[in-house]
Amino acid sequence: MKNITQKLQGDLIVWMVAGLLALVSIISVYSAIAALAYHKFGGNTERFLFKHVLLLGIGFCIMYWTHKLPYTVFARLAKFIFWTSMLGLVLTFLFGVSLNDAKRWIQIPGVGLSFQTSDFAKVGALLLLCRNLVKHADNLPTVQAFWQQVFFPVFLAAALILPANFSTAALLFINALILCWIAGVRWLYLLKTVVYTALSAFVLIASLSFMNIKAFKRLSTWQNRVENFVNKENTQQNYQIQEAKTAIWHGGFFGQGPGKGHTRYTLPHPYSDMIYAFIIEEYGTATGLFILLLYLILFSRAYQIAQKAEKNFGKLLAIGIGLSIALQAFINIAVSVGIFPTTGQPLPLVSMGGTSSWFTCFLFGVLLSISKGLAKNHE
Repeated sequence: MKNITQKLQGDLIVWMVAGLLALVSIISVYSAIAALAYHKFGGNTERFLFKHVLLLGIGFCIMYWTHKLPYTVFARLAKFIFWTSMLGLVLTFLFGVSLNDAKRWIQIPGVGLSFQTSDFAKVGALLLLCRNLVKHADNLPTVQAFWQQVFFPVFLAAALILPANFSTAALLFINALILCWIAGVRWLYLLKTVVYTALSAFVLIASLSFMNIKAFKRLSTWQNRVENFVNKENTQQNYQIQEAKTAIWHGGFFGQGPGKGHTRYTLPHPYSDMIYAFIIEEYGTATGLFILLLYLILFSRAYQIAQKAEKNFGKLLAIGIGLSIALQAFINIAVSVGIFPTTGQPLPLVSMGGTSSWFTCFLFGVLLSISKGLAKNHE
């Protein structure tokens, strides 16, 4: 046990949260992929399980090697990571795989994997925002200075993500505003930023829609999702939510038991977007509350790590990571229980997915890197 704790440096509770979420993921995905496996490979669920475990294993290798690095290296690499991720978004817009009028993925040749560049962009924007806040937060005489010196990378990343993935762009934007507020940016600057961004987004989307730009066919999708959610119309999106509610109702407090969830055959994407509802069906509300508790614990540990970190970059980055993962988890859960329109946000480190899990593991690794020197500093 001592050898393991020596190799796995940093906050042990963060490691435990990551391990428990991955364990929940393996068990629930294996059960949820029955229908997908039947359609794709004649019912060969082991093939999906092996791939999922392999991808999670790669993710934990990323987490391990990231946590070995001093987190300050990411301040120096922030610009490079950000602009590389912006290039990825542009390439996705031009050459990405199109699905439902949205280009979110670039196919990786030869390995059968697709790379979701918005996940990379979220990381790049977060790193550069924290770096900019540390450098400039105490010297921002005007809102123009705030935009030029601090917030522009977030705006650019959100603008490039927006055509294909509104919810990801919105979560990035909200997370950035909260971080700026924590860093001491004037609330008036943040209010003006919200107003300016909303007006800019409206003008941009309206103009491109009027010009019949193909990428903005998603505008009607966003509008329909909200309208159908409010009006409770019988649509595909509301069908997802109704099936999720059915899964939760069947699950009760203790669940139907492993492998006994019936909605795996009727619930759209029970292994990704709607995995939380499927977990409750098989393992009960008690397990659903436990998963929610894990994300709350992660955010709490991130806050404590931020409080103890000696450098401002580490403080902001720790709280930013905790916010990013927790917000995404809560949005996914809110969709599953029917209090939020369908967004397509995966449950971090639980939903089936490659690059999404990898970048979540990367963020866990950075958080662990920030935390690993704290025990020595406070001995």
